[in-house]
Amino acid sequence: MTAVPLSILDLVPVSAGSSAAQALHRTIDLAQHAERAGYARYWLAEHHLNPGVAGSAPNIVIGAVAAATSTIRVGSAATLVGNVRGLQIAETFGTLAALYGPRIDLGLGRSGAPAPGAPKPPSLAPREDEVVDGLLIPAPFDFRIAPRSRFALQGELLGRVPGDVDRFEGELELIRALFAGTWSHDGAVVEAPPAAGTPVELWIHGSTGGASARAAGTLGLPYGANYHTSPGTVLASVQAYRDAFRPGVLDAPHVIVSADVVVGRDAAEASELALGHGQWVHSIRSGVGAIEYPTPDWAREHPLDDAAAASVADRIATRFVGDAGTVADQLETLRRATGADELLVTTITHDHDARVRSYELLAAEWARRAERSVPVGAVR
Repeated sequence: MTAVPLSILDLVPVSAGSSAAQALHRTIDLAQHAERAGYARYWLAEHHLNPGVAGSAPNIVIGAVAAATSTIRVGSAATLVGNVRGLQIAETFGTLAALYGPRIDLGLGRSGAPAPGAPKPPSLAPREDEVVDGLLIPAPFDFRIAPRSRFALQGELLGRVPGDVDRFEGELELIRALFAGTWSHDGAVVEAPPAAGTPVELWIHGSTGGASARAAGTLGLPYGANYHTSPGTVLASVQAYRDAFRPGVLDAPHVIVSADVVVGRDAAEASELALGHGQWVHSIRSGVGAIEYPTPDWAREHPLDDAAAASVADRIATRFVGDAGTVADQLETLRRATGADELLVTTITHDHDARVRSYELLAAEWARRAERSVPVGAVR
């Protein structure tokens, strides 16, 4: 096994019977456990209008996590450019880096609708599930935003307009120039304190082999690919990035790949903890907004019907569930099949202590394997 860094993606899930405030405090607790367990990064996602997700203001939570930790890298995966302007992004993350030092990561993602009349992105080619180098690559999920869904409503409330998605490359260029202190207007350099010169590590995240992957590759930036939300397109996403890569910020491509995992003390406990995930994913994909994460008992009493179960089958089949050894094996398969340089894991369970333990068990197993991979007599 080739040891690669292991990091955490936190959506700040709200468990049934708790509150958003409790979820936020639990995120701080989890981040502290993650740092002690040896995780490399702690990244926060951005979601809006979801009763079961309190991660609606990740930039604020990043500051709280950074203040409560000292060594782990902290950042966003991803800050959605369609929701906010590049100047605000650069100033916000410049402020975080000024306060907490050179361990802040800024992950950027594209969002929004194209301008009227713009060419439509190619449809995902229909295919059957397949296994590539031991990794299940399910048929791509065809995601469409319903007019009355929470996705549509959040776009309206955030002030998105058609064409927002098309300004991603321009905003990315602005953000990079503001961090470098080289952005100019009318021939004069205009600085945006405290962004200029701050050591923020910039990433681009994407789910398909589209514009995000190509932009990351063209600029020589590190790239985040999503197996946990879009397992059917992860290989195309990574390949598009590598195909487009030109030396820039990095001399060689660098990819982090995400995965949904649940680790128990044994397989039976892990399976019990994993219950409810299908109902939770379905609430998101159906457009009603993420429900509060259910208890295993509730999940047993409220099974999905056949159509609903089929709509989340790809996510259930690609969630790694088991004891630490089993999940570590599956993560190694993911790393091998995608060529990932880092892995990003996300775990959601109803019980917070079980969630913390899941991460700790995995980290301990990962560390043991990394120790075994070091040749005898090698300098560490």
